[in-house]
Amino acid sequence: MEQISILVLDDEHRLRDELEEFLSRKNFLVYKAADPSEAFEQLEKYKIDIAIVDIKLPQMSGLEVLQRIKENWPKTEVIMISGHGDMKSVIEAMRQGANDYFQKPFRLADIEHAIHRTERFISLSRQLLNYNKSISLLTKRLYEAAGAPMIGKSEVIKEIINSMEKVAESENTSVLVLGESGTGKELVAHGIHLLSGRKDALFHSVNCSAITDSLFESEFFGHKKGSFTGAVDDRSGWFEIAHGGTLFLDEIGDMPIGQQAKLLRALEERKVSRVGSHQKIAFDVRVIAASNQDLEKMATEKKFRSDLYHRLSTFVIQLPPLKERKEDIPLLVDHFLASLSSKLNKKVVMMSESAQEKLNSYDFPGNIRELRNILERAVILSEDGLISANDIPLSKSFIKNLGEPSSETFDLEELEKETIQKAMKQCKNNKSQAAKLLNISWQSLNRKIEKYNF
Repeated sequence: MEQISILVLDDEHRLRDELEEFLSRKNFLVYKAADPSEAFEQLEKYKIDIAIVDIKLPQMSGLEVLQRIKENWPKTEVIMISGHGDMKSVIEAMRQGANDYFQKPFRLADIEHAIHRTERFISLSRQLLNYNKSISLLTKRLYEAAGAPMIGKSEVIKEIINSMEKVAESENTSVLVLGESGTGKELVAHGIHLLSGRKDALFHSVNCSAITDSLFESEFFGHKKGSFTGAVDDRSGWFEIAHGGTLFLDEIGDMPIGQQAKLLRALEERKVSRVGSHQKIAFDVRVIAASNQDLEKMATEKKFRSDLYHRLSTFVIQLPPLKERKEDIPLLVDHFLASLSSKLNKKVVMMSESAQEKLNSYDFPGNIRELRNILERAVILSEDGLISANDIPLSKSFIKNLGEPSSETFDLEELEKETIQKAMKQCKNNKSQAAKLLNISWQSLNRKIEKYNF
């Protein structure tokens, strides 16, 4: 990482010199200012990464300086120096965008720790900036169409994006996306669609595990009015609806064998007949299927049609679990915290070192989806813009060095129950305050309390 530049703004001459000497020995580039006017001149003249600002200053308060810096030099991170018992000002500073703070009297080691915490934040921000500078057409389109970009700097993610770009050029090639639940299979499928010549047509997603035998033909092929009870009008099937675009078949491994035979025939003929009609309707779709199961093994064991497997697996993309691409977690955390802070209307400045270490020690059985859910809960429970380790309750079964994974499942209802209990405890059973903390209505909280019987 390039050398970090630091501006020390304090009206105490001795303190400025002491900090300059100490930080220069630590290989930081140090500038000094005795008052806000001098500090603003330094900010105009030099590229400052971190400004260390005392709350009590001549000319204007440190909070006003913080506000001016955030308005005019938004890339400069600010660490506040507070006097003893001045926590109200510290809390306000964190809300206004300060990255960290330390209290007087302090040790030089305290300064170093605060700078290193901020330095790590700057490093992650620069990585994200570099990533955004080289952002692919895929990521831009995904963010615009699906609200979620492909995020990662690992080699495996680069290879996956490269595969997506290549197969997108072949608009009729069937693609099979494999990976554990929560790894982003639908996002990959959507990305292939958006990179292809079919991008202006429909991307239609189907959950194959939810289709009953009685509805299969009607849903996929359509039906004519009066062809069965409840068919009150003509209806197009999914192949017709997705004509010219992409049909995404999620959880294809859960499709019953009988349905698989009908699907295969339609894919081979590229034509369907609506229920109640003999007329053939041609369709032009690219089919992308996805599964969290080993379809090749299932085909060998006669649990999945081998001919359908080979029809769907012309081009296979295998997604890794999150635990195998942990170098991508900081970028994912930054992205989710930014979007969740906006969504939940809560200012989150940073994650504590202990919270980050807790995430790093976790194996994420629910992958990216679980990471997002964990961070959403953390943002809800965080205070003063800081996410602490206590805001990140994890299943101990999947934390390294705490034993082998158990058969315990990731139960969203249980997680919701735990979150509500923690909020109620924090608010001393005040339902109105707890509802506000959880960002839900009082009535909704009351229904959930009745549901979980506590």
